[in-house]
Amino acid sequence: MKVFITGGSGYLGRPTIRALTRHGIEVTALARSEHSARTVSDLGATPVAGSLSDTDILRRAAGEADGVIQLGVEYTEDTAGIDRAAAEALQDGAGSRPYVHTGGAWVYGDTDGTGDENTPMNPPPVTAWRLENEKRVLARAETGGRPVVVMPGLVYGCHGGLSQAYFVEPGRAAGAVPSIGDGSNHWAIVHVDDIAELYVLALNAPAGSVYIGAGGQNPLLADIVQALSRAAGVPGKIEPLTLEEAVRRMGPIAEAFALDQQLSGDRARRELGWVPTRLDALTDIAQGT
Repeated sequence: MKVFITGGSGYLGRPTIRALTRHGIEVTALARSEHSARTVSDLGATPVAGSLSDTDILRRAAGEADGVIQLGVEYTEDTAGIDRAAAEALQDGAGSRPYVHTGGAWVYGDTDGTGDENTPMNPPPVTAWRLENEKRVLARAETGGRPVVVMPGLVYGCHGGLSQAYFVEPGRAAGAVPSIGDGSNHWAIVHVDDIAELYVLALNAPAGSVYIGAGGQNPLLADIVQALSRAAGVPGKIEPLTLEEAVRRMGPIAEAFALDQQLSGDRARRELGWVPTRLDALTDIAQGT
């Protein structure tokens, strides 16, 4: 099998390429720079020069593969438009072959207890654009396509992810890790290596499927920031912020960090045989692993 992947040199992409190659799958990967090309090549993938805006390249590369995984995102004033056009081109190329699209679990908003794929969606503004794009992606199932949407929780591990960028690094620089509110909200989290395995399994999912990629741990933010403070080298040093203060400092993504989310990945376990293995999140986060 040969899979074309976008975002292959990124935080999610690198472990996903490794997971694909472990399963004996040949990988071609979009690379928008020489650095990205070297990164994916070192991982065992064949680079394809281009960006998410190069829809002709996307369509052709998808057409030459047996399946497609879309992990890439370009944060611009038209992130939604680029994502939509890229998905359309990739699905045009993939035809009736598997197309796995990346969503995001934040679209479910606050959950009342533990939510799943049937939970009503109530996204914060920063991620609301995903709703219409994912609806368009899944609609291809009605015309012969094989779309699948994977909705990762907040991804951690391997010295990367949003918690590293918005909490660990600022905390190391300031001597205290920021925390939003009183810490009583939950984060639905997943280790980057576990979500990479889910992307591989999703290539065999039924058309029109949606899977939440949550590892089964939904810790309190208060416990997470304590672990993040150890990762930052300032154990126990926490700087409480109101949501308004956090938005001024971090931007609108702070509203997503402030969500109270508990989510289940049981559908992926049940239907795809997904077995997350990183089940001591707080220790992993504290160690930066």
